[in-house]
Amino acid sequence: MLGALLVGAADLPVPGVLKALAGTVPFVRVDSGLGVVEHNVLFELRLPRVLMAALVGGLLAVAGAGYQGVFRNPLADPYLLGAAAGAGVGATLVIVALPGAPRFAVPVAAFTGAVCGVLMAYGLGQVASRGGLGETGGGTGTLVLAGVAVANFLSAIQTFLQQANSQQLQRIFAWILGGVGTADWGQLRMVAPYALIAVTVLLGHGRLLDVLAVGDEEAVTLGMSAARVRLLVLVAASLATACAVAVSGLISFVGIVVPHLVRRLAGGSYRIVLPLSLLVGGAFLELADLVARTVVAPAELPLGVVTAFVGGPFFVLVLRATRRQVDV
Repeated sequence: MLGALLVGAADLPVPGVLKALAGTVPFVRVDSGLGVVEHNVLFELRLPRVLMAALVGGLLAVAGAGYQGVFRNPLADPYLLGAAAGAGVGATLVIVALPGAPRFAVPVAAFTGAVCGVLMAYGLGQVASRGGLGETGGGTGTLVLAGVAVANFLSAIQTFLQQANSQQLQRIFAWILGGVGTADWGQLRMVAPYALIAVTVLLGHGRLLDVLAVGDEEAVTLGMSAARVRLLVLVAASLATACAVAVSGLISFVGIVVPHLVRRLAGGSYRIVLPLSLLVGGAFLELADLVARTVVAPAELPLGVVTAFVGGPFFVLVLRATRRQVDV
């Protein structure tokens, strides 16, 4: 985060940046020596962007770890239950129907669409599955299939809207490819409460996810409701995903790459995987955003393109490792 604050198109003096940051601490008064323009660049452009990248990366990674714990599958993704497709429809509707809407309208619509997509998938899964989430066989599998069906349905709606409003395609695609270049303090304040709730719930269920990984019979023996744990984790992970998608668009592979990397380095216990995924996910997306805005400066690469360059090959490696484990 500090590196991302110091590197950019505008050169900021390192001592001045450090003093300005120290001056934000309560009861600390430091003269940073920064001019008005430098101060605005630091606090109105770079700092919100840096905080947003860390927040989005952490949310996607911890949500991915939560989904993987529920579905017992290292390839489970934060966009599994239709959150991405719902957010895409919500954002597209605002872009094509309200081209003059204020900036906060797209994140709000994307957040609403993501939540609606997940609710549709969960509702369809409950209708289709007699056993519900408490059963290891049909419940989670049916929910995944419901999420795929809802995602395809919503994606079809988004494609229709794009074709009917071709003049807005550039703006729609810019949102779909993802990025945090438009982050501001208003967006951070909008998603922070929901993000805090989602992260708190997920981190509080690490031990219970460890029990679920052993089996539902052990969970019942310990007096734990497997269905309740799965539902709470799914809701919290979906809320975290909705928060991230609402303010950054669609950024792929973070929720797969980071939890898997953490498990490789620190073990498989979700009491460790969840908090480390939160931290490593924030650092990973911070680095990706730094690359996105410097590698072709003064232009910027879409953040989703950078994460795909890293995540695509990594996904193949994860798939091969998972296949070998299944064969064994």
